Amino acid sequence: MKAEILLRSKNIFTAVNNTIIDGHVAIAGGKILSVGEGDGSEFLSRETKVYELGSRVICPGFSDVHCFFTGYVLKFVGIDLSKASFDSLENVITHVKEYAAANPSKKLILGHGWNSKVIAPDITSLDNEFPDTPVVLFAEGGDTCLMNTAAINTYKFTPDTCYPEAYWRLLKDIISDREFIVPEFKKYMAMMNGRGITSVKEMGFDDFYGFTDVLEDLDKSGELTLRVNFMSQPVGRCADFEYGKAMRKRFVGDFVRFSGYNRMTDGSISELCGDLKKPYNCADTCCALDIDYDMIEKETLAADAAGFRFSLHAQGDAAICKVLNIYEKCQKDNNGKLKNRHSMTDLEFSDPADLEHMGKLGVIAEIYPQIQSIADRKSKLAMIESKIGMDRGKYYWNRRKMADSGVILSCGTDLPLLIDNIPESIYHACGGFFPEGGEPFNVENTLTINEVLTAWTRGGAYDLFQEEKLGTLEAGKTADIAVLSDDVFKIPLSKIRNVNVCLTLVNGKEVYNSIQ
Repeated sequence: MKAEILLRSKNIFTAVNNTIIDGHVAIAGGKILSVGEGDGSEFLSRETKVYELGSRVICPGFSDVHCFFTGYVLKFVGIDLSKASFDSLENVITHVKEYAAANPSKKLILGHGWNSKVIAPDITSLDNEFPDTPVVLFAEGGDTCLMNTAAINTYKFTPDTCYPEAYWRLLKDIISDREFIVPEFKKYMAMMNGRGITSVKEMGFDDFYGFTDVLEDLDKSGELTLRVNFMSQPVGRCADFEYGKAMRKRFVGDFVRFSGYNRMTDGSISELCGDLKKPYNCADTCCALDIDYDMIEKETLAADAAGFRFSLHAQGDAAICKVLNIYEKCQKDNNGKLKNRHSMTDLEFSDPADLEHMGKLGVIAEIYPQIQSIADRKSKLAMIESKIGMDRGKYYWNRRKMADSGVILSCGTDLPLLIDNIPESIYHACGGFFPEGGEPFNVENTLTINEVLTAWTRGGAYDLFQEEKLGTLEAGKTADIAVLSDDVFKIPLSKIRNVNVCLTLVNGKEVYNSIQ
C-alpha cells in the first residue's frame, strides 16, 4: 500500500519508549502505515505528499485532559470592551447603551474584556441605565464582572462570585445561541490544532446545557478537527447517572465520547482553601472550605458501580489523601488497579507516601505542567513560605515522585486558566523555571523531556481510554500527529519557549500547517 502522506525527520518521538528514530512516518486512509528508520521510499507514489522535516520533532497528537471551552468562550461573548478608550465605567456604559439601542430585541446584554485594574464593579450605575434587562460584562482576566440587579436576580451570582460554578445558569443562555457558539467552537478547535492538540477532555456542567447537540451536528457534518471526550461536572444538581448512560450509548464514534464525571474537592493553597494534613503557618486552620467528602464519596462510588470514571480535583496533601481513600473503595482488577481509571487533577502539594499509594492503585495524574507560567519566583516562594513553610514546600509540584511511583501522567491546562503550549510546559516542568528564568524551583521534582511528551501523548490517550488507537506512533494506529518546529531534545531549556507547533494532522488530514 502506498502512502498519501510521508513525513521524514531525524527526530521521531513515538512515545512507545524513549528511543528517537531518524526515519519516516507513512500515512494512508487516516492510519499510520509504517514508522521506522529509512526514508520510506517504498511507500511513495506520484500522489504521495512528502514533508521533509529535517530535525523537527514528530510526535503523536497531544491530548489536553482538563479544559473548559465554555469558560474560554466567555472571552469573546457579546460586546468587546477591551479597547484602551474604555478606561472608565462611564465610557463602558456609554458603549453598552449604544449597543442596546442598536439591538432592541436583545433580552440579555453580554460583554467582555474591560480592565478590572482600572474600573471597579458598580451595580448602581448599570441599574440606572438598565433597570430591567440583565447585563453581564466579564472582565479581561475573568476574575470579576460588571452586572446589574436584573442579572443578579436572574442568574443568582454576583461580581464577587464570578466563576464558572456560580454562573452556570448564564451558560445555558450562552450555549443555546447557536449563531455565536458554533463559530466560536470552530475557532477554538483551530486554535487547539495550531498548538498540536488533537484530543481534549472537556468539562461540561450538568448535562452540558445542549452543547452535546452542537458536537453531534459537527461530527455528522465532518467538521470536527478535535476529538472531544466530555465529562459531566455536577453544579446545578447531583451527578445524573441516567444522563451518563444515555450519553455513553449516544456517542460511540471516534470524535465524541462521554468520559465520566468531574468534581472539585478543595481549592488553592494561596487562599487557604487547599485541604492540608497540618494547619497553615499563617492561620489556625487546615482548610477554609467546608468540603462534603461524604457526598463526594457516595457519588464517586455510585459512578464506579455504574462503570463510569471519576476525576476529582485535589490540591492539598490532605485532599489528595482523602481522594485516594475514596478510590481505594472502588472496583479493582486482578492486579489491584482501579477498574474504571479514576483520575486526580492538579496535585499542587502532595505527601510522597500518598503518591506511592496513587501508583499502586493506578490513579491517573492530570497535572498542569505549565502552571508555573502564571507566577513569578519571588511572589510564589513568599506565598509558600507564608502559608506552609519551605520544609513542606519541597513537595510542591512533585511530579518526579509521581513518575518514580509508577503513576501514569497526563497533562491538562484547566483552560482558560492556561492555554496549551507544549514547549512552555517543557520549560517549566523539566527546567523548574518561573517565567523570568533564573534559579529553578524544586528541580529535584522535575521530569525529563521524554516524560513530559509521553504525558501529553500516551498518558493522555490512556486517560481517555483511547490507547488502542491514539497516543503513540505505531503502524495501524490513527494518524493524529503533531510536529514541533525545532529539536526540543537538544535546544537549551532557556530557549525552548521559542519552539512552536508547525504541523498537525488529525485522522491523517492536515488541520494546521505553518511550515515555511
